[in-house]
Amino acid sequence: MSRESMPLETRIYQKENNLNLGKLLKESAKDLVGSHFLAKQLAIRDIKSQYRQSYLGIVWAFVTPITSALVWIFLNLSGTIKLSDTGVPYAVYVFSGTLIWSIITEAINSPTSNTKAARGIISKINFPKEALVLSGIYKLLFNSSIKIGLLVILIFAFGIGFHGSLLLFPIAILTAILFGTTVGLFITPIALIYNDVSKIISMGLSLLMYITPVVYAIPKAGVMKTVMEINPFTALILTARNLALGNTPEYWVYFCTILLVSAALFLIGLVFYRISIPIIVERLSA
Repeated sequence: MSRESMPLETRIYQKENNLNLGKLLKESAKDLVGSHFLAKQLAIRDIKSQYRQSYLGIVWAFVTPITSALVWIFLNLSGTIKLSDTGVPYAVYVFSGTLIWSIITEAINSPTSNTKAARGIISKINFPKEALVLSGIYKLLFNSSIKIGLLVILIFAFGIGFHGSLLLFPIAILTAILFGTTVGLFITPIALIYNDVSKIISMGLSLLMYITPVVYAIPKAGVMKTVMEINPFTALILTARNLALGNTPEYWVYFCTILLVSAALFLIGLVFYRISIPIIVERLSA
């Protein structure tokens, strides 16, 4: 058969849809799991670097919640402020609140701080960007374990003792870390472009603390009671604290809702992070 009589093959080329959400979710989840070793090494490096050149070393992991708690304990004992009854020793109440709050705020800031620190590497080396997020989570777990250990000591020191719900306390802490990291994933790309965003977030969290039952209980009536009950940070703080102190969680349904929503948004935030960070870093480095 001559070449002229052979049928011509027709091929149609179409632009691939690189923004297929299902495909991106699958790839991002795969890279998150696959970057475990790299994330672990980055976390170990950062933890050693964080405490190597510090005289107090690992003590800095819980200096902030301790100092915040001491200030409020002093104000309460001196009569400067009058707080409603918390149902447990106030020292334990305020320390547990500031401890959990510090974990949440650290989780929110973690993706941004990790990404800014790795900007030089991102622009030069091709690696799963999910490793930076996972590395931040590992560091959070390390620092949180130290804080939790101190809280457990206080719980026994003030005579509260062991309760079965204390075993569920780590789940509440993991939920708080998941919630904070998810929020941080959506903030990070904007914070890389505008430095003011990090300052605004820091100031906003400082103000938000005062409409969250961190250092005082929810009022029994009034506008502040309604605001606090709507605030998602309230469900995280109170559920974690109640589990640690052996009390019945009052906002269990709200807490579980936050857990489910955070898990779903975490995956979407991870894709958002995966797509945006390389582009933003490349443009900033240009």
